This record gives sequence, structure tokens and C-alpha cells, in this order.
Amino acid sequence: MRTITLAPVTRIEGHAKVTIHLDDSGNVADTFFNVVELRGFEKFCIGRPVEELPRITTSICGVCPWSHHLASAKANDAVFGVTPPSAGRKLRELCNAIAFTEEHILHFFFLAGADFVMGPDADYSVRNVIGILQAHPDIGRQVVRNRHLGAQMLNIVSGKTIHPVTAVPGGFSKPLTEAERDQVLPMANEVLEFAKFAIAYAKENLFAKYLDLVETTGVITTGFLGTVTDDGTMDLYDGKARLMKPDGTYEEFAYDQYTEYIGEHIEPWTYLKFPYAKKWGPFSMDLDNPSGIYRTNTLARLNVCDQLSTPLAQAELEEYREKFGRPVQLTLLYNWARLIELLYNAEKVVELLNDPEITSTDTRVPVTPRAARGVASVEAPRGTLIHDYETDENGLVTDVNLIVGTTHNNAPINMSVKQAAQTLIKDGNYDQGILNKIEMAIRAYDPCLSCSTHDLSGRILVKLEIRDSQGEVIETLSN
Repeated sequence: MRTITLAPVTRIEGHAKVTIHLDDSGNVADTFFNVVELRGFEKFCIGRPVEELPRITTSICGVCPWSHHLASAKANDAVFGVTPPSAGRKLRELCNAIAFTEEHILHFFFLAGADFVMGPDADYSVRNVIGILQAHPDIGRQVVRNRHLGAQMLNIVSGKTIHPVTAVPGGFSKPLTEAERDQVLPMANEVLEFAKFAIAYAKENLFAKYLDLVETTGVITTGFLGTVTDDGTMDLYDGKARLMKPDGTYEEFAYDQYTEYIGEHIEPWTYLKFPYAKKWGPFSMDLDNPSGIYRTNTLARLNVCDQLSTPLAQAELEEYREKFGRPVQLTLLYNWARLIELLYNAEKVVELLNDPEITSTDTRVPVTPRAARGVASVEAPRGTLIHDYETDENGLVTDVNLIVGTTHNNAPINMSVKQAAQTLIKDGNYDQGILNKIEMAIRAYDPCLSCSTHDLSGRILVKLEIRDSQGEVIETLSN
């Protein structure tokens, strides 16, 4: 049996490798998406005052610190039993929407987009953001500028772009002044214009060109999880969970009930857990008969929601559904859905900045420590993010559980990799372009592996390979 190893997987956040096992005929027998990073926040947050966690958990990921910051602040609200004032909630939502624009620009143009802009078979030396800048300098300048505008807006609204501190138990610590709002609004309008350009450009010049690849690579059949309001509108900051089966039927639940619906499976070859829908049967990643598997992130959110609340994004959603139906199972369409969400969030930022209440000084309420459990969720760019805390009577943390967007997608990523490899590698034949297309099935999920590995339930697995001077493995040691 031959083995192909892709290490590291490129243009993702964090570190992983893919192991592809070929049978004697050179066809794919099995694949593994191996993640061996360890963060461990579920353990070393224990014993800390719970009000410190909105500051501590931002260090889980410097790319999406706002998602952890807001989920943690909301879990604190639940622990303390308080409801933030309306202006405090809206400032949190504003920062969340700004962060989404910055993150979706980062992923599409810096990470996944090069496969479409430069071509999936292009040489790896130009199949990156530098290649985009060289081939399309005007687009490259817009990309860099608009991502910078997102960082500037967050800095003005909250005082910090990375590792924020302003979402606090009970609300938001920094009211937005009229002068700051007037400074940010032109930036928001510029990002909105870029979002309009980005989706129009991608539809006309990129997605249509590679539709055959989209329809065949990494395609699997799963359910989906996302957050909606009572009328089924997508909400990225708050709401209830909608868990949709592959046939489009769904059930809904409050996030503090997630343990009744979501289980967490582990495998010995990865540090990343495998969440699954408990009520759908035993966990199985079998491509022909999967069980319990659902997806999160952009594709999932657009599948589970009935509508979007902003007009331009809603029009795009209607076009998208007219082309591909609902629910959509084509993995590479995560990228199209991501640009619809970019437009939605850009509209949302402008909408919130024009809300007269956004400059109210009534942004927080006092809190008092108590023994309690607090569960909260936000939609992070990479999927549904759950923070679950328990405290003693002094407000010290006694237990933490985190389920991160990428963790939900671990099983689907493994399945998409296997489907792509089996589709593309035949009779032992492959090249750089084929291996990159397998990686594209991973990039579509925008995985953030630094976020995703936490409590290992005592499993610290170490594998040591001893190789000779020719690079051949002569001995393997493991615990």
C-alpha cells in the first residue's frame, strides 16, 4: 500500500496534514485529515474569575478574536443572570459584523480565492495572494485596503482590533461617540461598495468558469447547523439553533440545550473532536451511509435560514437558491456563500451605524458573582461557536466546554477530503494540480485549527518516526 502525504495543508489557519492511502491498484482506500495542535483553554481557564474569560479566550485565535470575545461575554451574561442594554447589544453586533467583513475578505482573497483567480492547476509559486497582486494589482489594492478599513473600524469602535476587551459581562464598556460614528460611516460605505464588487466579480469571472469542479470536488451529503431568529431569519449574534437534516427538515433548540442534541466523538489519529447530531444515529463518516454528520459555516447558515434581513444580500440569496436549490450540498460553494455573507455584514454595519441608539451611553449593567452555569453561542466566520461555563459562589470557573466552528466541521472535512481524493486520484496517477484540488475541499471550510483543539480528555498522543539517511521509516514509537 502506498501513502501520499500532504504536509502541511496550505493556505489555512493552523497546521494539519492529509494522509492518503492507495490500494494495490493505485486507487484511494482511505484518507485522514490529521490535526495535532493543542490549545487547552478548556483546562487552564478553570480557577479564573469568570469575568476574565472574555479577555483570556480572545487569545485562542488572533484571526477571529471577536467571535470568542463575544461568545464569552454572552456566556458571562448568562452566568451573572443579566441582560445588556439595547445599545450595548448593538455595539457588540456592530463589532461582530465588522469582524465578519474583515474575515471573509481575508479568507476569500488571501486563502481560497487564489485557486479561482489564478486557477487550481497554476504553479504554487503564483497560486497565492502575491500572485493575485501581481496579476490583478487593482483588485489586490482594493483587497488590502478594505481589510485594513475593517481593522480601522474595530479600532475606533472598541479601542482594539485584536484581543479586544470592550465586551464585558453586562454589556459594552466603551460607548460610541457621534464623532466616532461619523468617522467610521464613510469607511463602512466603502467596504459595502467593495462587497458589491467582490460578489459580482466572482460570479462573472470565477465561479462560472469552474462550475464543473464545484459540482464534483469534495461533494458530500450532510445536515447543517446555524442560528436563526423566531421567524427563520439568519442571525450571526444571537438566536436559536436550527439543526437541518439532509432532506431539509429541521428541529430547533436553545443553545443551553446543546448537550441534548450534540455529542462529541474522538478518534486516536487527531486532536480535533468530532461533534455529531445525537438523535440521528451512531456517529459514522462512511461516504455512502453517513450518520450524525452536519456542517456549520457559510454554506450551512444559508441553508438553514429562511431569509436574510438586508436587501442586497437577500437578492443574492434568492439568485443562489434559484441556481443550486436548498439545501446546497456542494462543498466548494462555501466560497460563494461567503461572499453573500460579506455583503450581508457590510450592509449590517452601515445599518447599525445609522441607528440613532448606537451612540447611547447606556451600554452596560452591573453584575454580581454567583454559582451558576452560562451557555452562549455566536456565529463565528467559521461556524457556530459555543462557550459553556460553570462557576462557584465566588464567580470562579469550575468547568469550561468549547465547541468551535471548525470542530463541528471536522467530520465533513474528512469526508470531503476522501471524496475529492477518490474522485481525482485514479490508478496511482496524480500531480500538483490534483493534490491542490484536494486541498481546495479543505479550504472551502475556512478551517481555523488553532481555535479547534481544546480538552483532550487525557489523550496526549505522541508518534515518533525514526528515518534512515534515505528518509525511509525504520521504526515508529508511540504512546
